[in-house]
Amino acid sequence: MTPSFNLETVRLLGATEVTYTRRGQLGTSELLAQAFKQSLATAGLKASDIDGLGVASFTHAPDRAIDLAWKLGLTVGWIMDDSNGGASGLNILQHAIRAVQAGDARCIAIVAGDHFQAKDFQQLVENYNQTTYDHLRPLGAGSPNHRFAMLTANQMRKLGLERADYAALVMRQRLWASMNPAAVYRSPMRLDEYLNAPQVADPLTRLDCVPVVDGANALIVMRADHPAAHNQPAITVKALRSAHNIDDQQGDGLSTGLATLAPALWAESGLSPAQMDVVSIYDDYPVMVLAQLQDLGFFQADDAKQFIHESIATGRLPLNTSGGQLSAGQAGAACSLHGLVEVMRQLSAQAGERQVAQARYGLVTGYGMVEYRYGMCSTALVLEAL
Repeated sequence: MTPSFNLETVRLLGATEVTYTRRGQLGTSELLAQAFKQSLATAGLKASDIDGLGVASFTHAPDRAIDLAWKLGLTVGWIMDDSNGGASGLNILQHAIRAVQAGDARCIAIVAGDHFQAKDFQQLVENYNQTTYDHLRPLGAGSPNHRFAMLTANQMRKLGLERADYAALVMRQRLWASMNPAAVYRSPMRLDEYLNAPQVADPLTRLDCVPVVDGANALIVMRADHPAAHNQPAITVKALRSAHNIDDQQGDGLSTGLATLAPALWAESGLSPAQMDVVSIYDDYPVMVLAQLQDLGFFQADDAKQFIHESIATGRLPLNTSGGQLSAGQAGAACSLHGLVEVMRQLSAQAGERQVAQARYGLVTGYGMVEYRYGMCSTALVLEAL
């Protein structure tokens, strides 16, 4: 059991996103630097206020966080790199919170982002890890689409779902995206459009797979007694938990690390799934949105279809209100912070047309790093607007 700390001594602010684009012109370092500067401006800070830096990226290599610190002119006492995919930004956040609590830093910037040329993405897919390179690449199955297609087919059997049920989730996220001027895909989606989309790997079609884009996200973690913390909408972390490699890839992939951490997460926060006003679930594929929601206790297996159509499709559960990665785009490791930035905006009443009324509590998850069957890293946090 992870020991408890007083999370009220820490504040989150400066949530920002460098607009996601298809085939953008800025390189990874430039994207990260732009996100950093936008975050400072949003938080009302100067670069000299920052004494810690965390960087999540797939394409920043050969540079590391210290190289970005140099390019930004920062002198820091705390630094961290993380490239664990969809969980990387929240992994850094977990460490940054502890660093601020321990006094290792007072004001930490976390940035995440990627720029992909076609060759960059192909190289990432085929060389994701040594296991992929050695065992999946020779089979022509290095793409995650094949593995998540199998997970989807298995989930359909277990929960009694049909493609129209997944359509309800994807279409609702597109509706949210239509209210987000920064989303890459905003046009309304019809049911027949979803059902007739080109197949990628049965039962997945193109609309079940995240579009690869360029972009970056950033936020600031600081002590609650920092002067700048009093000039911003106050957001604090109620609970944050992680669980990695919970089953050595021996399970069915439809139970993530969130099932392991959920009891402690809700106990520590003093809240329940029903009390969440806005939720951002890491959505590389629709199957994993449902798997994570089930693991966190939002619904039971027998209620899956009803939950999709009565809570998600209706918007009663404000889920992935940015449009999620499925419509806003997946900018590599940037999307490890995308959901967090969206929930912070909602809790700060800065989400524009898609604003959820009187949003006080929010949930964010991170999921990723497929070994050879499914993702191994899971993180979740509960936020509160004070």
